[in-house]
Amino acid sequence: MGQELTPETLALADKLKLNDQFLERDVNLGFSGGEVKRSEILQLLAQQPDFIMFDEPDSGVDIENVELLAEEINVLLDKDKKPGLREKSGLLITHLGYILNFVGANTAHVLMDGKIACSGDPKEILEDIRKEGFKGCVECCKIQ
Repeated sequence: MGQELTPETLALADKLKLNDQFLERDVNLGFSGGEVKRSEILQLLAQQPDFIMFDEPDSGVDIENVELLAEEINVLLDKDKKPGLREKSGLLITHLGYILNFVGANTAHVLMDGKIACSGDPKEILEDIRKEGFKGCVECCKIQ
């Protein structure tokens, strides 16, 4: 390794189940889907940005690690703080919605044909889509 890693970085890597051998590899070279996502979260935790975009953070991740990633996403989004004290925000794009079982999303938007078809409570919207498909969102589009 080129430089020594700080104890903080090592602790973050350990939380994300990234061992010393992993940290010595070239970034994303030969990584599995889950390793790429955990590496991305590690980088974000180190950077601490105020706004974060997650494009399908659960894609290619096994079930046991989705919860692990979601916990760290919640940390990145200040979900451990009261709403008025949060300083960070983000946009999470998901197609399956499984990660919403673990990430405290405030609002969901369904995008159809380049337009926001409907907005509201993430769990309600996802449940409606699971039951009826996108029929309800199509109806919302017609009303708008």
